[in-house]
Amino acid sequence: MKPGPFNAITDVPGVKVGHYTDALHLTGATVVLVEGGAVAGVDVRGSAPGTRETDLLHPANLVEQVQAVVLSGGSAYGLETVGGVLRYLEERGLGYPVGEHAVVPIVPAAVLFDLGVGSHTVRPGLEQGYQAAAQAHDGPVEQGNVGAGTGAKTGGLKGGLGTASVVLEDGLRVGAVVGANAHGRAWDPASGELYGRWLELGGEFGLKHPPRPLLSPPDYSGMFGSPLQVSNTVIGVVATNARLTKAQAQKVAMMAHDGIARAVTPAHTMFDGDVIFALGTGELEVRTPAELSRLGAVAADVFARALIHGVLHARSVEGLLCYREVYDA
Repeated sequence: MKPGPFNAITDVPGVKVGHYTDALHLTGATVVLVEGGAVAGVDVRGSAPGTRETDLLHPANLVEQVQAVVLSGGSAYGLETVGGVLRYLEERGLGYPVGEHAVVPIVPAAVLFDLGVGSHTVRPGLEQGYQAAAQAHDGPVEQGNVGAGTGAKTGGLKGGLGTASVVLEDGLRVGAVVGANAHGRAWDPASGELYGRWLELGGEFGLKHPPRPLLSPPDYSGMFGSPLQVSNTVIGVVATNARLTKAQAQKVAMMAHDGIARAVTPAHTMFDGDVIFALGTGELEVRTPAELSRLGAVAADVFARALIHGVLHARSVEGLLCYREVYDA
């Protein structure tokens, strides 16, 4: 396995990414755009989620494809960004057809809590969602303090927006984009070693030091204070060029959650609203349960790497230090 040319979710053909970033108020939004449509699934694993249109993605329900997925800061207020993405898509005639020249774009969304990092009163909304969609492009994806990762934090340090991809020998491509905003840590606090460093491909993390041993077992003392102090959430999208049913896409999203547990300890706490969407653009057929299982396992690894990139690309802001600065990484 090797990363794609951009080591980003945009290595999956047909997938574009756009950001809206408010560096002053430390919030933002990220739009994953699939103008040609993609079969979608979702798995909500955290206990404090903020979502939109997730029920529609259940395999028993009608609509098969989505045109975009929104990842936003602003907690529940950030769901308003979807309206701007809907307007952007409607202007281009993209969506579920409901009559002559009329469509309803299908845009699921998830939000993360960043109100305690920047402003409590400035959140992404309609115009910001529209701007993020309008800026969506293929090619390299900006990471760190951008989009949904602008006000993210992980393990008490600055988090960020991360992405990664992999290309397999048979042509299968899997990419992920993640808002790394976990309550748990992505590193051993004693040594600074990343829990998920073993997943690195081709020196992609660019760390200064050779691997260091994990020096201590996980220490959860003092990690759970008031809800405001520990309101977090990892949100993200996994995309593949595989041809998936809605049930298969849901299974890939479920397995991709293993990537959070590989990269972060503890994962899926009562204060995390972890949500992962899975998209299949329909190029390569998944023929057997074994092939679907392999796809899910790869998705978990790619999601973990994207989460780690979110941590590594983060920059310190307003007294909230980043991992590289604390551990000279």
